[in-house]
Amino acid sequence: QKAVTAATIKINQIGTISETLEAINGCYKAGLTSIISQRGGETDDDIIADLAVGTVATECKFGSPADSERLAKYQRLQTIETELKA
Repeated sequence: QKAVTAATIKINQIGTISETLEAINGCYKAGLTSIISQRGGETDDDIIADLAVGTVATECKFGSPADSERLAKYQRLQTIETELKA
């Protein structure tokens, strides 16, 4: 029925990085879009931005860059963009 088109992937809710990658791959195989998302209480760790860029995920959801933990992710995305353009 195509009632679902996307899945929100919250890395620190799933468990390990390997399990996160399996979940993203499962979405891809099922024809679903993966949305990489942070969770409340997130840290400044910016690996989530690398996952959003380095996988078949098509979107990321970090919230407004008002808090340092969110800003770190957006800054990492900018760094990745700069590195890819080089």
